[in-house]
Amino acid sequence: MPRSRRLVVIVAFVVVAAGLVIWVDRSDEPAPGAAAATIALRLRQTKSVPRDIEAYTKLATWVDGFDFGPAYQRNNGPTPIAPKAIDDMAANGVTTLFLQAVRADPRSPAGVVDRARVGEFLIRAHRAGMRVVGWYLPTFVDVTADVAHLRQILDFDALGHRFDGVAVDIEDVDDVKDVADRNQRLIDETRQLRAAAGTTTVGAIVLPPVLTEVVNQSYWPEFPWHELQPLYDVWLPMSYWTFRTAASGYHDGYAYSDESVRRLRDDLGDQDAVVHAIGGVGDKVTIDEIQRFVESLPAARAVGGSIYDWASMTPGDRAALAAGFATGKAANLPRPP
Repeated sequence: MPRSRRLVVIVAFVVVAAGLVIWVDRSDEPAPGAAAATIALRLRQTKSVPRDIEAYTKLATWVDGFDFGPAYQRNNGPTPIAPKAIDDMAANGVTTLFLQAVRADPRSPAGVVDRARVGEFLIRAHRAGMRVVGWYLPTFVDVTADVAHLRQILDFDALGHRFDGVAVDIEDVDDVKDVADRNQRLIDETRQLRAAAGTTTVGAIVLPPVLTEVVNQSYWPEFPWHELQPLYDVWLPMSYWTFRTAASGYHDGYAYSDESVRRLRDDLGDQDAVVHAIGGVGDKVTIDEIQRFVESLPAARAVGGSIYDWASMTPGDRAALAAGFATGKAANLPRPP
């Protein structure tokens, strides 16, 4: 078989010392014994990359553990999203991948959803010029366990490739019912994360204030905005207009996101709070709604935006979002202060 054909397939090999699977080109013929070490050397990240606010700017996308973790698939079926999807993301102008790298779930017994695939996502993304922010959904049942899971994101290393940021998905209201208790646990977890993160940029993925202050004031009342304000570097409101009705006036990609950002900054007492706005959900959005959402970003002074999530968006949706950031309303978003 010609070499040009043998080098088409991307597969994984194991670096025993790290217990990590990474991707390489595979030949049908056995590789020399030194080949793995040589390839690992080429893939190693040797320069220090700042884990700063840049990872939250421009166009991003989302992948959760259910979409890439083999343990989450029925009957050992294929995952909806494989690391090779990075190529399509980059081709659609995505500059950051938000990856649910860690879960508090028996199907992720060591915390990390799938260590090999997480490493592969990191290496592929960095080689494509993209950044990767790891995110985690705390339950607040065990503060120590939640913090340990967040530290797994901070400490994860695949041949020198590390996450470019960490973000906390703050939305679980089911596991700790008492609001005051939940609030205090959230504050405690965040303070510990902040201390551990050092200069790493930390993001807060939060419920949109329109939801908690207008749509359903009992959903998470007395949210501790002021206590959290100095502990996070960037705020990511989940303004999923697809959950709202047309009668409410909020089933609109512009209105729901714009008002949520304005309310968020008021709640924080910080009109310069850095915001990356999230819209969604992908399988329910229309191209017109995506365009409205994109228009809202510069008006809200957001530094970046995304739709949740990559797996649920159609190729047409992805292209429309990419166009909005490349040549449309979001082509020149403000830089972080």
